[in-house]
Amino acid sequence: MRQTFKKGEKLKSKKLIEQLFERGKRLKSFPIQLVYLEIDHKSDFLIQAGFSVPKKRFKKAVDRNRIKRLMREAYRLHKHKLPNITDLDTKKHIFMFIYMGSQMENYTTIEAQFLIILKNIKQKLVKNLES
Repeated sequence: MRQTFKKGEKLKSKKLIEQLFERGKRLKSFPIQLVYLEIDHKSDFLIQAGFSVPKKRFKKAVDRNRIKRLMREAYRLHKHKLPNITDLDTKKHIFMFIYMGSQMENYTTIEAQFLIILKNIKQKLVKNLES
């Protein structure tokens, strides 16, 4: 299995991002928060993901970019755990991962929290499919 994060998988649409923050549900595993929404949109990918780090907490763009890069890497390596659900579901999902910590964490901490969030979102999506 190729572990890529293609251009089409990236959440870039301003309209979709606005809808996500207006109607999305949230999951937290400090220092990462996930905002997700089930939506109908034209995309070849069942999941589109975006990553954000608040300017209020990290003034330097270098720090924000590093944290986003670490989050993207953790997502890229572990996203294969999600398609098992999306194979059963034809609806598409959009995700926004937001870093909520006030200090820069190392990769292992971010990866551990990503695994927790992915496990929780997987449980919620399976639960929604069954009901």
